[in-house]
Amino acid sequence: MVKVKLLITLKEGILDAQGKTIKGSLANLGYKNVKDVKVGKILELYIDAKDSEEAIKMTKEMAKKLLVNPIMEDYSIEVDES
Repeated sequence: MVKVKLLITLKEGILDAQGKTIKGSLANLGYKNVKDVKVGKILELYIDAKDSEEAIKMTKEMAKKLLVNPIMEDYSIEVDES
């Protein structure tokens, strides 16, 4: 079993309304040093694979077919070795 984290974020140039709202709220709380906030998603996948390479390959396929909107989103993959 391989644990994989799929990190999904909006592409540069796509308006992140939720991030802007959070940034404004933080500023209202006095955290004026926060210059930007990006909101994304983390999916933890537990994959029955022979090794991390196979799990990464499967995760990329799932991302492209279903989990990520390639027009608006970017993604990265992390394997949890623990």
